[in-house]
Amino acid sequence: MQVHLDELARLRIEGDPKGVTSVCSAHPIVLRAALRHGRQQKSTVLIEATCNQVNHLGGYTGMTPSDFASLVMRIAAEEGCSEKLIVLGGDHLGPNPWRDRPAEEAMAEAETMVAAYVEAGFRKIHLDASMGCKGEPTALDDETTAHRAARLAAVAEASARKTGGAMPVYVIGTEVPPPGGADHALTTIEPTAAAAALKTIAIHRRIFAEAGLGQAFGRAIGLVVQPGVEFGNHNVIFYDNSKIEALQSVLTEEPQFVFEAHSTDYQGTGPLSALVKDGFPILKVGPELTFVLREALYALDAIASDLLADYGQRPLYAAMEALMLAQPDNWRRHYHGTEAELRWLRHYSLSDRIRYYWASAEAQEAVQRLCEALWGQSVPLPLFWQHMPAAQHFADAPLDPDEVLIWRVTKSLADYHAACGVGKNEQSKSG
Repeated sequence: MQVHLDELARLRIEGDPKGVTSVCSAHPIVLRAALRHGRQQKSTVLIEATCNQVNHLGGYTGMTPSDFASLVMRIAAEEGCSEKLIVLGGDHLGPNPWRDRPAEEAMAEAETMVAAYVEAGFRKIHLDASMGCKGEPTALDDETTAHRAARLAAVAEASARKTGGAMPVYVIGTEVPPPGGADHALTTIEPTAAAAALKTIAIHRRIFAEAGLGQAFGRAIGLVVQPGVEFGNHNVIFYDNSKIEALQSVLTEEPQFVFEAHSTDYQGTGPLSALVKDGFPILKVGPELTFVLREALYALDAIASDLLADYGQRPLYAAMEALMLAQPDNWRRHYHGTEAELRWLRHYSLSDRIRYYWASAEAQEAVQRLCEALWGQSVPLPLFWQHMPAAQHFADAPLDPDEVLIWRVTKSLADYHAACGVGKNEQSKSG
């Protein structure tokens, strides 16, 4: 069942809430799993890229928005997933990658980036200009944030008219957890105050209207708020809907909107279902998907070590350890503790900062060696029981390692799909 983003508020009001999973990853295996699952379930495949990950200068993936869109569509074609099911989104689009520069310089880059996203076919745009630039406070006030968001919306509108196709839908608001999760053990997270959420909407509505962008604001579908969920390096704070009664009242006063929930990773179907029911139908997930991908890769690495005399002892693990030690910038600020603690965090932290390394040549060579070593091998059942019991159905038959990886990512995606409200009959027909 395909759910369109602009239907989410209406479905909630009518008492039939449905959700959409937002897949926030650039890893080709994760993208393939999402697109295959979408084809099988005939459901919306919402794939989002962030301003740091993908931008007109390349981002940390080295991809422009056009490159990223081409990657998604190439994999979609290979998987037989209709482009009609696919929505591309841009997350936290604003001056964040250039916040070490003066505001006008950073905003000029942000405007160029937004144009590149929209011209590449991205139609779900999260406007996030909340961060201070050089010489400014770390977090900006609502007025300044809204003025800058309106500037970016104007660029998005002009770019969409230039390229044709559907006009963008927008998400506003910025009260989100730290990107990729917190760096310390957590005990509690307070939801956004209702008054703060209402103020954000009111100020944006006024400033967009003053800028002649009333129609664009009419396509604002979502507000980013903190529902009280988060994950750190060590643990997860699960959703507790007893804390969000006041926040829910915002949707009664502002029926145009639904809430967008960031950092829903590791919540599981029960909490995710409650989030959708309570007005958080856009569920963003990223690190969980690459965490379970790494889990499967490491299980196969251990299986190959036990099965094949000439493979060595966990060479993939060793290659990733050497790579992260040689290039520590992506984890050093986020992991703290003894050398032993740092070692396990590098590989197994829930924030999954190892995900930044899979695109490197060293990592790709190690993964390729693993997959080539196991391709066509018949893995005995006891080895799956030892290293990856849930994958036992792959035992005692010629193995395709890529299928194991896609299967593991899909297990997490299936939890989200179930939470988004698709009925059992629909799942059984298409899956």
